[in-house]
This record gives sequence, structure tokens and C-alpha cells, in this order.
Amino acid sequence: MRVLISGGAGFIGSTVASACLDAGITPVILDSLVTGRREFAEGRAFYEGDIADGALVDKVFAEQPDIEAVIHCAALIVVPDSVADPVGYYRANVTKSLEFVDHLLRNGCERMIFSSSASIYRTGDDHTVDERSPLDPQSPYARTKAVCEAMFADIAATRPINVLSLRYFNPIGADPAMRTGLQLRRPSHALGKMIGAYEEGVPFQITGTDYSTRDGSGIRDYVHVWDLAAAHVAALQRFDELAEAESVINLGTGSGTTVRELVDAFNRVVARPVEVVEAERRPGDVAGAYTRSDLAHRLLGWRPRYSIEEGIRHSLEWAAVRDSRLAG
Repeated sequence: MRVLISGGAGFIGSTVASACLDAGITPVILDSLVTGRREFAEGRAFYEGDIADGALVDKVFAEQPDIEAVIHCAALIVVPDSVADPVGYYRANVTKSLEFVDHLLRNGCERMIFSSSASIYRTGDDHTVDERSPLDPQSPYARTKAVCEAMFADIAATRPINVLSLRYFNPIGADPAMRTGLQLRRPSHALGKMIGAYEEGVPFQITGTDYSTRDGSGIRDYVHVWDLAAAHVAALQRFDELAEAESVINLGTGSGTTVRELVDAFNRVVARPVEVVEAERRPGDVAGAYTRSDLAHRLLGWRPRYSIEEGIRHSLEWAAVRDSRLAG
């Protein structure tokens, strides 16, 4: 099988590509390198450019005529940035995705897996959700994912393409073989900021301590990125049988971890504990949620293998080699 991965030179897309290779699936990478890294596409069929570039997408399919499916990972993903620049986020995530699916239809692509987000859910008092929970995205980033899901569903209802949306919870870790990881030296999510604080010997800021969680800090479902990648491989292998049954599957561990608990897990892994200070919420931040669904297990035969501590350990291992693996 050959699969086109948009955004395949980014953190998640490149990890999915590695998992595909390990499973005997050939990835073809399409990435503009706005946030992706050329190094992550080395040794793989790679096309540099925008998903909205119809001529380029046509070229990819002309040169790779045996592509059987597309995994659409290309997107901007930083919540505070989306609050500051909603126009840029809607253009990159929605407008270009519409152009992209139109190009896929023209080239006869009938299978697409969409990288969606659990941030689109409205959460209840217990902070758990499943695939039937109501949607209530709280940031421009999250709304772009919800809009894309609805847009793809409308298109799939009348055009010859099936779309499966995988709603990610909170990816951590790196490829355990250290082929890829977070390309940013200072990522904006909690674990990335924790690693930065640890490396610099400064306290870690817990942003938001007044949520209705068990300890007041935000709660997340931290899932190892390699487990996410394995779920994509399973979805590719079972796509045709899934397409008639479901259009949305949650990818999470089923366990909620607060930010304070993440700090505790981090301190169990490192030699020197990181200290914490409390700070105000960031723009667009929400209390968070975790999945209560086992649909991924029932339909994909998938369960996460890696613990939070292993995800933290792999993140630290990648941070130690990142600069030697990436040119600049």
C-alpha cells in the first residue's frame, strides 16, 4: 500500500510515516515546510509545497499513481496563536483543506483519514467525552477542526470519498527509535514547557489553577505519539470495513491526568525535580477532557501501549538529540 501524508514532515505526520514504513506501507510526503522539517522527509518520497496547490497535487498522483489513501495531517495547531490570528488559522486549516479535498476528488482518491482534535468537545462535569458527546470548540484552532469535520462529512455524503476523522487527545513522546520528535525547541504545550523549565533550571508555570478538576489544574488525556501513529496504521488496514460503520474515532488512553499530576510523573522520571509556580490561564485554554470510549479498541483493535512516564522519557531523549538531528 502507498499512502499520501499531508503535513508528513511535521511531528505527528512524520511519526505516522515511520509507523507506516515499519508496517510495510510506503508513505509519500506532501509538506510546505512552514512548520515541518525537511530532515523528517529524508529517505521518503517528498513533495515540497502547499496542499492547496492543485498542480502539485496532480503531479503527486501522476507520479505516484498507486496511492490508495490520504492521511491529512497538515494544519496549524497552536491555540494561543489561533486566538491572535484567526484569519490565518481559518485560511490554513479550513480554506486550504477544502481546496485539498477537491484536488483529491479530481484525482480519484476515495479514502481519507483526517487528523482531528478532541478539543472540539463540550465536556461535562466529569471531564470525560465519547464520540457522541456534544461539540463546543472554545478556540479558533478547535473550531477549524470542527468546521473541517462537518465540511468533509457533507462532501462524503455526495461525492466518491470516505473520510474517517481521528480525534486526537494530547500527544506526547517521540518515535521510540528517535527518528522524529517535536521539531520546536520550545513547544507551547505543558510537557514542552516543563522540559524547557527543567533544562533552564527555572520553575514551571501551571497556567490556570481554578478549573473544576480534582486539583484545580487543567486535565488532559496524554497519549504517546507512537501509539497515535499505530492507530493510523490500523485505520489504513481496516479502512474499507470502517467506512460503512463510523466516521469519527477518539484516540486517547481513557485516563485523565491533571497538570499537577503530569509534574509529579515528570519528577519521577528526572534526576532533579522541577519546581512549579502558578499563573493565569492562557488565551483559549480550557479545563480539558479525556475519553471514556473504547471504540478505537473495538473497531481498530488498538490500545495505547506506552505510559505517561515512557512518553516523558522519550520526550526528554528526543530533546537531548534534537539539535544534532535538525540542521537549524
